[in-house]
Amino acid sequence: MWREWIPFWRPGVSSYAGDIDLLFAGLLAISSLVVLLLLVLLVTFAVRYRRGSNADRDHRIKKTWYWEISWTTVTLIGFLCLFVWGAVLYLEVYGPASNALPIYIVAKQWMWKAQHPGGQREINELHAPVHRAVRLIMASQDVIHSFFVPAFRVKHDVVPGRYQTLWFKAEKTGVFALLCAEFCGTDHSRMTGRIVVMEPAQYESWLSREDVGGTLASEGAKLFRELGCSGCHMGQSTVRAPPLEGLYGKPVPLQDGSTVIADEGYIRDSILLPKSQIAAGYEPVMPSFAGRVGEDELIRLVAYIKSLADEGRPQR
Repeated sequence: MWREWIPFWRPGVSSYAGDIDLLFAGLLAISSLVVLLLLVLLVTFAVRYRRGSNADRDHRIKKTWYWEISWTTVTLIGFLCLFVWGAVLYLEVYGPASNALPIYIVAKQWMWKAQHPGGQREINELHAPVHRAVRLIMASQDVIHSFFVPAFRVKHDVVPGRYQTLWFKAEKTGVFALLCAEFCGTDHSRMTGRIVVMEPAQYESWLSREDVGGTLASEGAKLFRELGCSGCHMGQSTVRAPPLEGLYGKPVPLQDGSTVIADEGYIRDSILLPKSQIAAGYEPVMPSFAGRVGEDELIRLVAYIKSLADEGRPQR
């Protein structure tokens, strides 16, 4: 393998780390060739036409279209190939992953908080099974952070006010560093953690040992009732509101004629900014819960609404 030629190179442990390494090596190789070519030409002409040299300076220099078009075309094709390669890899890394385990991440000054679907919570740690795709739904509670795991070759900014999604599949067990790659305040350098990748049986054992008060969905259902959401969206209600059963993952027609997919981001925006995307056929009567619920509570509400995806609509 080409990585063995570089003594200080540490191979990645995620499913797409090798492709990212190879892309980086290709970009480095082509860039080095272009720089080397320019350097050779620069040194050659500087030495040949230095002051006091016997080089002929009397002849008229003619434009060589053949050489200019050739080297421009070759370098353009080379960098376009790298661009297409990188775009395909980007879509793979930041696109959907099949059968992925969803884990919610909340970033705040200066820690990473992870919440598993079963209700298990961690701070500055994230336990995950090996050889299984893990989908992270990430949000920031304050400023911009950046979720960075060098061993996985994965990095993504976590921006306040919206969800960011990312997936990885570790191909090796072990403990790997988790960093924040965006300056986020005075203790930015201390915002570190670790990813613990375990065998599936060990991961299930770890989940069972954690003391939880209920799943995220069950906690979200309780909060859903406490906030009074069930009075409009469930059961017999005088307010006509969109039903939530079977909502997640389905297309939602809007009043402006467009259509959106009801993913985590849409559900989040519907809670905090209910008038930004109004479902077709319904009045914009829902109040905003911005400032009333935090990111941790939003995660529970989103998990609960997602759990209603396979349920039928209530009888009215």
